[in-house]
Amino acid sequence: MDLQINGATHQVDVEADTPLLWVLRDTIGLTGTKYGCGVAQCGACTVLIDGVATRSCVTPVDSVVGAQITTIEAAEADPVGAKVVAAWVEHQVPQCGYCQSGQVLAATALLKENAAPTEADIAAAMVNFCRCGTYNAIKAAVARAVTL
Repeated sequence: MDLQINGATHQVDVEADTPLLWVLRDTIGLTGTKYGCGVAQCGACTVLIDGVATRSCVTPVDSVVGAQITTIEAAEADPVGAKVVAAWVEHQVPQCGYCQSGQVLAATALLKENAAPTEADIAAAMVNFCRCGTYNAIKAAVARAVTL
């Protein structure tokens, strides 16, 4: 299978139903996308598939052939992603940092879809879990990214 990941083509030889998360981490070596729960609830594994925030732990790799896959490693290559990362740094969002790759990509997807989200829009889109409880900082960083 040929996968388009972060602007490059990667040829992988894996079972069609292998979760994209494991292809990214174990086959290709992009370890920024994290394993959290394995059942699409926590969001640590969030990547962008054609710009849509997607849980890679339950996404079969054969379902994304032909799609543009973006991982945290390429977040700053996108102008919106770069603003999100800058806001994350400015607001010192991470504590442990484990969930932050998924959080950043979820915020990037939101701002690419809605350049001026309301507080309710941010709350609705930012549903990834953070065990450290950085939700207030996440909300502030998303709001700040709008103005950068």
